[in-house]
Amino acid sequence: MSNRGINVKKGEPVDRALKRLKTKLDSEGILEEMRRRRAFETPTGRKIRKLRTASKRNKVRWRFSMGPPAGEGETVDLTNG
Repeated sequence: MSNRGINVKKGEPVDRALKRLKTKLDSEGILEEMRRRRAFETPTGRKIRKLRTASKRNKVRWRFSMGPPAGEGETVDLTNG
């Protein structure tokens, strides 16, 4: 296991350093993995969780990809905000 951490800069407030550490751990997925490993996960629960995260990931990918060409698929009304 590699060492995860941050270097606290001279004169940096502790709360800011903790925020940087939390941000780093969150971006690497360590906090989520700790929460997940806190309790036993059944194989069925694991499968459901993976399907749920894959669905979210694919929605984001589709949203930021080119998407359907103009004139096809759903129409979006931008006037109602």
